[in-house]
Amino acid sequence: MPDVRPNAILPEPPDELKQVSRALTGQLRARIESDGFLSFRDYMEAALYTPGLGYYSAGLAKFGADGDFVTSPELGWVFSRCLAAQAADIGHEIGRWDILEIGAGSGRLAAGVLNALGEDGPGRYRILERSADLRAVQKDTIATHAAAHLDRVEWLDTPPDAPWDGVILANEVIDALAVERFTLADGVIRQLGVRIDGDGFAWDARNAPERLAGAAESALGERLGHLEDGYVSELCLDLPGWLATVTATLRRGVALMIDYGHPRDEYYRPERRDGTLVCHYRHRAHDDPFFWPGLQDLTAFVDFTAIAEAGDACGLDCAGYAPQAQFLIGCGMESVLAGMADLPDTARFDLAREVRMLTLPGAMGEKFQVMALARDFDTPLRGFGLADMRGYL
Repeated sequence: MPDVRPNAILPEPPDELKQVSRALTGQLRARIESDGFLSFRDYMEAALYTPGLGYYSAGLAKFGADGDFVTSPELGWVFSRCLAAQAADIGHEIGRWDILEIGAGSGRLAAGVLNALGEDGPGRYRILERSADLRAVQKDTIATHAAAHLDRVEWLDTPPDAPWDGVILANEVIDALAVERFTLADGVIRQLGVRIDGDGFAWDARNAPERLAGAAESALGERLGHLEDGYVSELCLDLPGWLATVTATLRRGVALMIDYGHPRDEYYRPERRDGTLVCHYRHRAHDDPFFWPGLQDLTAFVDFTAIAEAGDACGLDCAGYAPQAQFLIGCGMESVLAGMADLPDTARFDLAREVRMLTLPGAMGEKFQVMALARDFDTPLRGFGLADMRGYL
């Protein structure tokens, strides 16, 4: 069982943010004292989403140079324009269509897609966002970069309740769903949780509840008998319910899921014995989820096989699966870059850097994967014309 201590190289937060973290820590300590055990899933959910105190709910700078990490849309506009090309194909096939973006981050993806589509874009661009602070950031970004299209954007508290047709965009969303962590001891699946350790927290463990044990046994399959004691990994029990909820009223269209992850055989490799949990704090990736709770992002890689299975359970067909680089090239990246030679030197350098980050295997090109889940839509998707790895799922 891991027992990671705070990393001395991580910078101290300012005093006002320490007070936010201490308030959240007090709530978490009270839950542990009351219940005796706090699952990591519940800890992660609280650390990210507690109103006013969680990472995504406390108004912290999260994206870009001033935040804790950089997402693909923050690099420039190439990513957005490529996604827009794929969305346009789907929308034109459908006729009247909308876009629903789930968890729109800073709003850069929305602004880029709206600008790329122009007047031929969707009737509505809806954003499902649970954070009031991020909504404000998104509105400001779209007003700054895509003001001509702001009138077609609307924000939702819950998924649409009436049937609709179109495209769902979910970029780096599933990795932020709270996960269960488990470990193996004498071949038995144990649930990892959190205990009080002085002024902070440390790992705890207990025999896994029936639901978690069954899900872990199913995910590991025959691998379970070959994994060593102390093996740690994650799974997202909330994924099937979440996917069913956000796609329930999609009548015809495609959901595009972009995230860092692996197919299941790769996800649960014996060599990946410490799991995939990653913490992001001021552009530093580390492995201590108990460092100033609420002030850092907690995330786990995505099991794309689990996404396909969850999609099948709610009537969605897996219509494509590929590394991000091949998907973006398939979406016509070369046409997006066609005017590159005419750009000023600085702009050309920035664009080249953006493309390298999006496509190189050592950057985002293979680490990030794209999956399409379709309902009543069987037209081939251009993004998977170069590579389609559904056979690996």
